[in-house]
Amino acid sequence: MPNGVAVFIEMRKGEARRVSLELLSQAREFADTLGKDVVAIVCGKGIRDAAGTLAQYGADRVLLVEHDALEHYTTDAYASALTEALRRQQPAIVLFGATVLGKDLAPRVATRIGAGLATDCTDLNVTGDGQTLKAYRPMYGGKVIAEVDWPHGGIQMATVRPNIFPLGEPDAARTAETETLEFVPSPEPARTAIVEMIETVGERINVADAEVVVSGGRGMKGAENFKILEELADLLSAAVGASRSAVDEGWRDHADQVGQTGKVISPNLYIACGISGAIQHLVGMSSSKCIVAINKDPEAPIFKIADYGIVADLFEAVPIVTQELRHILGE
Repeated sequence: MPNGVAVFIEMRKGEARRVSLELLSQAREFADTLGKDVVAIVCGKGIRDAAGTLAQYGADRVLLVEHDALEHYTTDAYASALTEALRRQQPAIVLFGATVLGKDLAPRVATRIGAGLATDCTDLNVTGDGQTLKAYRPMYGGKVIAEVDWPHGGIQMATVRPNIFPLGEPDAARTAETETLEFVPSPEPARTAIVEMIETVGERINVADAEVVVSGGRGMKGAENFKILEELADLLSAAVGASRSAVDEGWRDHADQVGQTGKVISPNLYIACGISGAIQHLVGMSSSKCIVAINKDPEAPIFKIADYGIVADLFEAVPIVTQELRHILGE
């Protein structure tokens, strides 16, 4: 009988990503409701130091799957390692961050263990019977919210967008039992290999992890004009995003792209500047908690989902907003 809640912990440079800690905090609440344990599953190399942090955020047990083959993420190796870990643990619920890695890994593991998977969720809760998860995910560009459940039991898996659940306060007094799972890679030649890691060097906050995002679209008219968004973003400690049209024009890097073919995000505040609101873009940001749109076209679709709208030339409105914010902040 499956039991407990497991969270796959995505690591970056030796530290757990924020979305994994958010899910761990929420898993702690679910487990308390169910009267079960929380197990954090970590795959990688040199990951033992992560156990203390994971305990502080709610893990009762930390399962480490460590091997040289897991130093960098590859689909086959991680899918095999996590599948083996879940078969051993048999949790009732398994949670992943809806990141690029999570979206690649979760469906492959779900297929291998015969689990049902709800993807890109914006809310989760557990029902009163103590074992059933309910997931909520947007469909058709956010026009409807689907309620997903698992009527036939088995392991219930979900990927959840970043910034959906609050990050709990770490409890330094908490400890967790740590177990290491021996992993033996397949003897068959790997279908993929990491040849080189090339990192983009920059001081900007990652769009996927940011609590506030200021984005620009075709209305920015050029790469040089994103400077006015960067000034506003600096005051808000925000990331700078872009629509696909702005990326296609070469004004911003693809890593900044928000939308169906970019990153799906759920910040606390999303400010859309010069973005009309094509359905492909709305898919990527419609679950933001507060949306502010600045566009000179009063009929722009972005206004239909915006909480606040400013019908104005962004080159006039954004500097005014920045100036007022500086005044409020006393800068």
